[in-house]
Amino acid sequence: MRKSKHEIMNADSAVPVIETRNLGKSYFLGKERVEVLRSIAITVARGEYVAIMGHSGAGKSTLMNILGCLDTPTAGEYLFSGRSITTFSQTRLADIRNRDIGFVFQNFNLLPKLDVAGNVELPLIYGNIGAAERRKRVQATLERFGLWERRRHKPSEISGGQKQRVAIARALVKRPSLILADEPTGNLDSHTTEEILAVFEEIHREGNTILVITHEHDVAQRANRAIRLVDGEVRT
Repeated sequence: MRKSKHEIMNADSAVPVIETRNLGKSYFLGKERVEVLRSIAITVARGEYVAIMGHSGAGKSTLMNILGCLDTPTAGEYLFSGRSITTFSQTRLADIRNRDIGFVFQNFNLLPKLDVAGNVELPLIYGNIGAAERRKRVQATLERFGLWERRRHKPSEISGGQKQRVAIARALVKRPSLILADEPTGNLDSHTTEEILAVFEEIHREGNTILVITHEHDVAQRANRAIRLVDGEVRT
C-alpha cells in the first residue's frame, strides 16, 4: 500500500539528522598512532538544539569536521538523515555540505570582496539556484535579520555582531537540514553574544536543527541538551 504524504513526512521527521555509531578518528605522527576520537555514539534528532562542549584538545573540532562532512572517520559509522555516509567520496560529501549543512564560524568566514548580499547569495549559487529565486531568498533572509539596508556594505564596514548575523543568514538561506555553529560567539563581546544566542533560539523555535560546538558553559546552557567531550570520549 502506498504511504500518504503525511505518513512520509512523519517518517522523515523521526529519522535523526545525526547519528554516530562507535565513531573514531586517529592519526599517525611518524609511527605513533594518536587517537583523537574514541567510540563516539551520539544522536541529534530533527528540530533539536544541542551543544557539544569541552576544553581545548577534547576533540570538538575533529568531531565537528566529521559531522560537517569536512573530514571522514577512521572507525565506526556516521549516518546523516538516515543515510550512512561514512564511505562517501569527497564529491558526495561536498554535495551534502552544499545542500544540507549551514555553517556558522567563530571568525565569520565572510568573503571580504563581496558585499553582504553577495556573501549570503553564495551558497545558492553553489546550489545552482536560479537568479530570480536567489534574489527572493536573499532579500527575505536579510530583511528578517535587519540587514537589508546593509546589503551593499562590505564585511569590513559592519560590526562583529552584524557579521555574525550575516553568517547565520548565509547558513539559513539554503534551508539546510542542519545548522552547525563552531564557537559562534568566540569573537564577540557579552552584549553581542547575547544577541546572537537569542537569534539561535529564535531559529530553533522555528524548527531548525542546531548543533553548537563550544567551550563556554553559558553558551551550552542555552541549548536544550549538552554533550560533553573529554579526551576524545563522550562523558555523562
